[in-house]
Amino acid sequence: MALRNLFKKLVPKRFRKEGVTIPVVRLSGMIAASSSPLRQGLSIATAAPLLEKAFGEKSAPAVAIVVNSPGGSPVQSRLIFKRIRDLAAEKEKTVLVFVEDVAASGGYMIACAGDEIIADPSSIVGSIGVVSGSFGFVEAIAKLGIERRVHTAGQNKATLDPFQPEKPEDVAHLKSLQLEVHDTFIDLVKSRRGAKLKEDDQMFSGLFWSGKRGLDLGLVDSLGDLRETLRSRYGENVRIDLVSQGRSLFGRKPKGITAGFEPDLAGIGAGFADRVVSIAEERALWGRYGL
Repeated sequence: MALRNLFKKLVPKRFRKEGVTIPVVRLSGMIAASSSPLRQGLSIATAAPLLEKAFGEKSAPAVAIVVNSPGGSPVQSRLIFKRIRDLAAEKEKTVLVFVEDVAASGGYMIACAGDEIIADPSSIVGSIGVVSGSFGFVEAIAKLGIERRVHTAGQNKATLDPFQPEKPEDVAHLKSLQLEVHDTFIDLVKSRRGAKLKEDDQMFSGLFWSGKRGLDLGLVDSLGDLRETLRSRYGENVRIDLVSQGRSLFGRKPKGITAGFEPDLAGIGAGFADRVVSIAEERALWGRYGL
């Protein structure tokens, strides 16, 4: 982007194409922090370089962010949200967020970083809540004749172990933790959407709605899509610049933002199992919204 701007300045004005350029960043997928190359998700590590690049476009009056995420880690969601707001304040740019299929849970938290949220009428928005999922294998291992042996230093070290019977006190502790995270989420939404939010008993219940209904509830500002909206605001000659991951001089993608990986043969067996679990989790998360 910077190199292109340099060449643009060298071209005589009469030969330059007129029109505004709007950088576009796509934030898509399940939100998760992972050090495993086989289990890459949308995180602050993968999003930050793209955001820095987009907000670094000095001549752009705004940055467009396309969100398509069913949610995931509340910590990573908030970190991405905060990075967008910090850059918007530092670079003095308007942030336009466009919702594609879904911006739910952590995906909606990220969408709240926009000065405006524009959604497709059929998209899914909301799900302002917190969920934890697990499985219980107590009866299964008993039928297989497997004995579970756990030794801890600290009576709560094996809290919510899926291979042991669930304890009421463990569930109560988890729920209190969820309520704290939920309160943080609610405060963030209220601080960003303010008086735009309509009074509704189900607003923060974890329910989700279509983009059309989200407009009525004040969860989004308008209905539309990226190209239509940018052309109506910045003219027919607006240029949409999709910000992509950069490469080094020798064609390698920088570490930390790559979507691929260098295979580690020593750990590929464990990594494959981890990836299978990750795919199942992500499939279940998308499936909750009928996608």
